[in-house]
Amino acid sequence: MKNIIQRMQEPTPRFFRKIRNAGLLLTAISGAVLTAPVALPAVLITAAGYLAIAGAIASAISQTAITDEGQP
Repeated sequence: MKNIIQRMQEPTPRFFRKIRNAGLLLTAISGAVLTAPVALPAVLITAAGYLAIAGAIASAISQTAITDEGQP
């Protein structure tokens, strides 16, 4: 557990920051669709739910990526 916390506090490489931001964007868009005050088709609601989960997982996983300076 301590190792995971240390990894999340390390700087994230540029590529994984882009993935993290894309995941956050997907989560935000799907959250807006899920909380829309109008009736939407069931397919759209289901797809938004899946995108929210995928975005959250992509963001969490990419945050733990670190640059290993010791490797050649």
